[in-house]
Amino acid sequence: MAVDAAREEKALRELTNRLVDRYGEEYSAERVEAVVGAVRQRFDGHKVRDFIPILIERIVRRELTPGDLENIAEEANTVNSQSIPVGDNSNSAGGHLFDTLDRLGVSRRTALVGAAAAVVAVVGVVTVIAVRGSDSEPVAAAPAGLTAMRGVVGSEKAAFFDDPKVADALAKHGIKVEVDPAGSRQIADSVDLGRYDFAFPSSSAAAERIQRKVGVSGKYTPFSSPMAIATFAPIVDLLTAAGVVKPGPTPTFDVEKYLALAEKGVQWDQLEGNTTYPVRKNVLVGTTDPKTSNSAAMYLAVTSYVANDNTIVRGGRAEDYAVSRISRLFTRQGFTESSTDGPFKEYLASGIGQAPMVWIYESQFVEAAANTRLKPDMVLMYPSPTVISQHTVVPLNDKGDTLGKLLSTDPELQRLAAEHGFRPTDASLFTKVTTEHRVPVVPNLIDVVDPPSYDTLEHLLDGVARAFN
Repeated sequence: MAVDAAREEKALRELTNRLVDRYGEEYSAERVEAVVGAVRQRFDGHKVRDFIPILIERIVRRELTPGDLENIAEEANTVNSQSIPVGDNSNSAGGHLFDTLDRLGVSRRTALVGAAAAVVAVVGVVTVIAVRGSDSEPVAAAPAGLTAMRGVVGSEKAAFFDDPKVADALAKHGIKVEVDPAGSRQIADSVDLGRYDFAFPSSSAAAERIQRKVGVSGKYTPFSSPMAIATFAPIVDLLTAAGVVKPGPTPTFDVEKYLALAEKGVQWDQLEGNTTYPVRKNVLVGTTDPKTSNSAAMYLAVTSYVANDNTIVRGGRAEDYAVSRISRLFTRQGFTESSTDGPFKEYLASGIGQAPMVWIYESQFVEAAANTRLKPDMVLMYPSPTVISQHTVVPLNDKGDTLGKLLSTDPELQRLAAEHGFRPTDASLFTKVTTEHRVPVVPNLIDVVDPPSYDTLEHLLDGVARAFN
């Protein structure tokens, strides 16, 4: 079976992005893309397409690395000029293909097109070919016979599982993972978990709900992320003048003073001396939908603690009092999205006008900084107090249990989690990433509160939901 056009196009887009990242210091992105395009043309009209992305990537790497494998382009052209009959491993055109694969470092056992089962296996993993940790290591297809598993994950972790390097690390353990993103409270309340091997919400509270729902006791917490606020330098200056923010390399957002401001219904254009953002909108932190999203639940955990005289909410009276003070933080926002991926993308794309302050996972900001997606005036601000989101794997069967263990213990997967902005169990991995990319973070957060119990949090969320009516 040949790789269909859509799968090949996706593989080519991914390999182009990898090569631009790899050779960005030596060549412009346009130069790398041009070489990929030129090499690709050598295989136009080729009947057997299964290994074309592998060949293109290897040839481009050789051509962009001086002194490697002379005449490789000529050899690729020889392959392109022939019709390759399936199953021919002689000195025909099929033999030329195998010679080229051999010289490019792709084994004949992997590439034996005459074995239909091997072809299907290779086709299934072409799109998870990835650059290994070291640039000197060979790029190869994942081994055949991978165990497929599927999970539903908080949307902020979708990029982690989509990363080819993560796919490669999992393939080393014989695993191929596919995920569906969803809001963490959606995962706990409305997603059909019978379709999945694991659930990976963004908090211990959501994980507890899932455990109760499906009757399992096991769980893993491979990494965490404190909640934070993505904002802009002019907003920091305005709120500093208003006494809500304490400036510094990592500004601190005083939740108690913010709550007092919000209860009065203060608007941005009412802040004294405001000439940089004089808009007639309430001073509010933008969140996700509290009915579906864990990040909104974490916002509720922090604000309810402050509203309850800096005490964890317990009991019906405290719940009612907290809801009466904090529900307007949500109801005055208007439309909210179901997961944090949407608001943060809007923050990155639309700027200060649409999203002056957005409640996010710290990991989202760190990952964006590491991938140079931030504009110069974008700032990470920590609420005081904040809460730690414990990203928790709930295994729904033995395959999910295997994944939970790997994510928690495998050094390469822990390192990759840090590259995506998460705080793994080894704190030094996170410190290395933030230092290398000069992301100002608070390495050891002190002003952290525990969220209320699962039942209390549900009561608070129900109370806020009723306030919308």
